[in-house]
This record gives sequence, C-alpha cells and structure tokens, in this order.
Amino acid sequence: MVQTVKTPSSGRVIAYETWGDPDSHPVFLLHGTPGSLMGPRPRTFDLHKLGIRLIAYDRPGYGGSERHPDRRVVDAADDINTIAQELDLKKYSVVGRSGGAPHALACAARNLGSQVASAAALVSLAPPDADDGLNWREGMSESNVSTYDLLDAHAPDVTALGSLLARNAETIRRDPALFLASLREEMPDEDRVVVENAGIRRQLLLNYLSAVGNGEQGAGAQEQPPAPTGWVDDLVAFRMHWGFDLKEIDGTVPVMLWHGERDIFAPVSHFRWLAKKIPTAKAVLQPSVAHFAALPALPQVLAWVRDEAA
Repeated sequence: MVQTVKTPSSGRVIAYETWGDPDSHPVFLLHGTPGSLMGPRPRTFDLHKLGIRLIAYDRPGYGGSERHPDRRVVDAADDINTIAQELDLKKYSVVGRSGGAPHALACAARNLGSQVASAAALVSLAPPDADDGLNWREGMSESNVSTYDLLDAHAPDVTALGSLLARNAETIRRDPALFLASLREEMPDEDRVVVENAGIRRQLLLNYLSAVGNGEQGAGAQEQPPAPTGWVDDLVAFRMHWGFDLKEIDGTVPVMLWHGERDIFAPVSHFRWLAKKIPTAKAVLQPSVAHFAALPALPQVLAWVRDEAA
C-alpha cells in the first residue's frame, strides 16, 4: 500500500511503498526516467527468499510525490533519509537503475547519518562535466541525443523540453504500450528480448503510466497538455552539476557499478569513465547485453548489496 511522508524542511509530500519481510535488510530501489515506485522489481516471494525489504518511492514530480523545484541529483539523499527516518531504519542499501543510478551514487557519497550500508548504480549516465575525453553523447540513442540537445540549446528555459515531454506523457496516458514501442524501435536486439518478457513488459507499462498519472488537460481539446514535471526535472538534473563530487565515494560505502556493454541509452563509455573515477567500486561489465538487462539482473545485485551490508 502506498504511503506518504512529508519532508521536515518544506513539508513536501513523498509517496513510497514497501515489499518483502519488514525484518529483513532494507534496500531502496530507485526507478528510471521516466518512472515511479511501480517500476520493475522482483516478486514479493523472491524478496523473502533474498532476505530483502524493498522500498521504492516516486521521485519529486512523479506519481504521488510533490515537485521539488530546482532539485539536483544530490537531493535524493535527503528524500531517502526522510523515508528511512519515518521507517526507523538504522542501516539501509540503495540500488538505482538508469535514471535512478546517479541518485544512488549521491546516497553513497553523502551517506547521511552513516546509514548507507552499500549501494549499486546500474546502467548509469556520467555527470555532464565529465572530463578525460568522454564524449557525453557518443554512442547514445538518437532520441536521447535530440532530447538533450533541445534541453541544452534553450537552458535554463525548459519550455521546449516540457512541450516535448508533455506530448510523450500524453501518449503514455493514452496507451503506455505506444511509448514502449517507440523505445523498442531504437533498442538493440538484446534489449528487445528483455522487454518482450510478459512480466517485465507488464511492469514497465504500469511504471510509465504511474509516472505521469492522469494529467489535467483543461476544457479545450487543443490546449497544451501539462509538462510532466518529474521527467523534466530529472533531465535537467542530469545535465547540471549533480551537487556532489565522485571523490566522496571513497570506499567507506561499498559501491557496485553494473553495465551492459551494448547499452545505447547510457553508453558503455559512461560506465568506463565512472569506473575510472570511482576506483573503489566493484565494476561489473556484462558482454552481449544492453540497457534493459539491468532488470533481470536485479536479484543478483540485491544479493550483493545485502551481503556487503552484512
């Protein structure tokens, strides 16, 4: 059952949900972009077998969580800490996939209250100020490149980006399968195999629909649909300074970086750059898989963060 908590500083509402044995090791699972707390996850039966209490929440502006204007990637650490205090968690792990991965790294870097026991970042982007020769867009899907180009061309004005994502969100509200199909057109064959799994496909569609909600279109059929603020704010946060330095991830908190070699949504060059910048991390590069392979890999990653926390 979805629950809510208010942030202590602003009273902003955060929606979250938990699954598995409440007495098992708690792990926050951070959803992708766009996404929601309904993102793909192992079955409750499997969580019990793993000894994991899974916690997921809607990032600000998604689903049932109120928007946090001008948020940065690092702000996720405070939101997760708020939920952890509400649940009276003394130690917890954090796993982020795709758009959730930079936020998991933020938690490892900040380690608020020394409560973060371990963290994993699956198929993560590198920060926008990545140096040492990383071409941030090289190897990236055409749709991602055009979206980030649009954002960068008009920044800090996000009107054009909001209009583009509003149309995408309206497509999702009509039929989330249409949005997944648009992604599938660009996917390598390795990703298509994953998303054609009935269980994963069902979870992805529910995840996308929950992320953008029903929307308020107004009375006129020609009126511009509202911009999906969580989606917009995610992309803006990825392209500005993340609010922390990767040097803060110094081995105090065990960290795993996981990536598929054929990823086109977060190119493998981003993984290699992150692995170089976080030398204490366990770097796992899987050949012959791509971006969405992070979904079936979740049980193994959850087991790793559980064992490292112990």
